[in-house]
Order: sequence, then structure tokens, then C-alpha cells
Amino acid sequence: MEQNSYTVGQENFNLPHDVVQLPTGGIFYKSKKKSVKVGYLTAMDENLLITSASQGNSNNLILSLLRNKMYEHDLRPEELLEGDIEALLIFLRNTSFGPEYKVSLRDPKTDKLFESSILLDELNIRQIVNKPDENGLFTTKLPKTGSTVKLKPLSYGEILEIDKMVEQYPVGRVAPKIIWKLEKQIQEVDGVSDRAQISQFISSLPILDSKHIRNFMRENQISLDLKRQVIAPSGEMVSFEITFGAEFFRPFF
Repeated sequence: MEQNSYTVGQENFNLPHDVVQLPTGGIFYKSKKKSVKVGYLTAMDENLLITSASQGNSNNLILSLLRNKMYEHDLRPEELLEGDIEALLIFLRNTSFGPEYKVSLRDPKTDKLFESSILLDELNIRQIVNKPDENGLFTTKLPKTGSTVKLKPLSYGEILEIDKMVEQYPVGRVAPKIIWKLEKQIQEVDGVSDRAQISQFISSLPILDSKHIRNFMRENQISLDLKRQVIAPSGEMVSFEITFGAEFFRPFF
């Protein structure tokens, strides 16, 4: 545990924290930070967790927690990729309740609920297929048009922004979510970085190329492997995936 001195008004005080390594290694951020200082959950945070549990909004909970607990002036939670968000949330939970995580699952053979547990500190980082360049961009050639594109992964803030745009889209109309994602992901097409030309390229992009980009980015998403398998009392194998919401911090409740 470390302590840093911060100034609020005229008053200096120390904030206990630890340094958490980022799974992405910071290559996607302007600051290139490989680690961030993160504080511990306190009694003040319990109010936020209880409120979020009653409202059922995990995105607001995640942003609120990290805005309070990340002690970095040049890196905001909205800028982080999901894999780094996951690592910070696991740190917050582990330092508050320990690494054991209990889940309630249904036995597929008997249809009865059973409880199992895993250790969160044993989660591994998913290995990516390709490596980004020094600017955090991936390069791939599209199978249909033959164009070479440079792509950036979406930040957590961009994902939330697109989700909000979908929610606000007129009822009865299909929101162009795929187009919005591509407009944020594609940074260059055949050496051209002009946004107007990229937008025109996206508007006529064949489905085969769009699918290629989607699969390519999924294969190269730096994140924790959150999928787990346990054996049910009947002997059947049960698969589940760890999710991050108020329930993730349920020892509070």
C-alpha cells in the first residue's frame, strides 16, 4: 500500500492506494501509462453500491466508482478499454472482500440451484492474435474491397456513448449501431485519414468486410478471460461468465 499527498483547497491529506497493472500495458492511451493508482473501497462507497443495486444501472456504478478511486490526473475511466476496467474492478473487490467469488448456478440435469466459487486472482489475460502499432492501432486488409484499414479499439466511454445513442433513437426505427462503431474504430483507409472520406467508405462497406472488422477486433480485444466452467452436483459441466454490476460487489448486501 502506498500513500500520495493531494491538495484540496489549502488542506493536504493522504489517500491510501495501490498501483494496479493494466492488461493493455497502456499502449492505447496518450499517457502510455502501464499502471494506475487506485484507492480502496470505503464506507462512503457503500452508499453508492446500495443505490446502484436498487437502480440496477451497472454502467453508472462502474464510472462512479472509478472516478472516485482512480488517482490519475491524465487518464480518465471513460478513456480506458474494457479489459483495464475489468482489472480495476477486480482489484477493488479483491481488496475489500478477498478473491473468492461465489456464484449461484442451475444444474442442467436436475434443474436445481447450486453454489460454486472461483478465485478472481486466478483470471488470465486473453491472448490477442495481432499486435497494435506504437499508436495503439491495428492494421488489417479487408477481404472484399481489398482495402487496408487501421483500427482502434473502442474505449469504455465510447461504448457507453453508442449505447446511449441507441436508447435515444426514435422508437420503431433501427439504430445504425454498426455504422457508429465503425466510424469510431476506422482511423485510416488505404493511407487516408480524412473523416469525410472514411465516412463515405463506411456507407458503402460490404457486409463481408464489416463482419471481418467485427471478428478482427473481437480476436484482438485485450481483456480478462471471464468465462468459467464448474462441475454441477450431477456431474454435468456448467459454463458461466463473470459480469460487473452491483451484484459483483454483493458481499456489501
